Amino acid sequence: MTEPRRRPLRARAVALLVTLLALAGALAPAAPAAEPQVSAPAALAVELSTGDVVFDRRADQQRAIASTTKLMTALVTLERGKDLDARIAVPRYPATPGESLANLHPGDRMTVRDLLGGLMLPSGNDAAYALARGVGGSVDAFVGLMNARSRELGLRARFRNPIGLDARGHHASAADLVKLTLLLRRYPVFREIVDSRSLRLTSASPAITVENRNTLVQTIPWVDGVKTGHTSQAGYALVASGRRHGVSVVTVVLGTDSEAARDRDSLALLRYALGRYRRVTAVRRGAAVGRLPLRYRDARVALRADAAVVRTARRDERLSTRLVGTPADVEGPLPAGTRLGTIEVRQRGRVVARVPAVTATAVAKATFWERLDDELARGPVRALVVVAVVLLAALAVLLARHRRGSGRPPRGGVRRASRTP
Repeated sequence: MTEPRRRPLRARAVALLVTLLALAGALAPAAPAAEPQVSAPAALAVELSTGDVVFDRRADQQRAIASTTKLMTALVTLERGKDLDARIAVPRYPATPGESLANLHPGDRMTVRDLLGGLMLPSGNDAAYALARGVGGSVDAFVGLMNARSRELGLRARFRNPIGLDARGHHASAADLVKLTLLLRRYPVFREIVDSRSLRLTSASPAITVENRNTLVQTIPWVDGVKTGHTSQAGYALVASGRRHGVSVVTVVLGTDSEAARDRDSLALLRYALGRYRRVTAVRRGAAVGRLPLRYRDARVALRADAAVVRTARRDERLSTRLVGTPADVEGPLPAGTRLGTIEVRQRGRVVARVPAVTATAVAKATFWERLDDELARGPVRALVVVAVVLLAALAVLLARHRRGSGRPPRGGVRRASRTP
């Protein structure tokens, strides 16, 4: 049995508790100095851009995971190439009392998109059953696909059903669930579904409205997923995700003894992880990054960054930049925007980004006199050689003119030589 239905009064009480926790969190410091108090026997928090593990408690321990199993069900469905608008026949699901259901209508032909909504928001076991048969041909074949994909990903997770029902040999770790979540977040439809408070499944007849069981998504604006779970063996589980000020984190708590503890632990981990990171503009587009000398001239051309670089970093972390690959000097003509080097951004001792460094203005061609002045300024010996070359060139011009002048015939005709008698 997975995720028994909650009474409305209990749901309101849990939502109220989470709201109070959120309000208390809003008044607390942005970056807690100490690790949060977490009651879950297994927990993990990961910052997505850096891949940093921010909190780890038995994250590799294999445990019962309840309906967080449906993350693998969703991944296999999306990866098997099913069109989101493809229709799958809804079979009759043999539910036991208290199971989580999307209340699908047997005989309907529903879209994969709507079945994913019924799978993730209300944690519908009937939706998992329909997807398994529609994608795998049978539930057993689909479970085989789940385990094959787990082995391909290098996970130790193993599955006995696509729902999350307690079964011998059905288990995963918090680290496994984070890896599955990162793969699923590549799909826009998945991100959209798990960040929804409710969805209307219009391909059902009549249409069905499903509510998100994740009370953090319901009450905390910056929480954007992901999946709840509960069975008597697994306890309460939650894979959660949040994004604030451009920083994204995923957390997992497994085995808590109540929904309130599950939500409290998850919110504490989310806030703790988000508070330890910030977005850093390492390079601004158009920013001046250096100046290069112009050949033959006592002037320089400015270089600017052709793009911006924004990275996620720990609050105590600094990024560095350096300009590489530039010439010793620059000779025109060159248009503005000509690449003359590269800006390297380094983080934690390695290059994480490269941006072209381009000329901020056009570079004109040096004039003859600028070239001559430059040569004369390079030293007396070289200057004498240059002057000599110039004088010889001028002398050659004069001689050429003289020769042309001496061969010109006189006025009045051709002079004849006199004969000797």
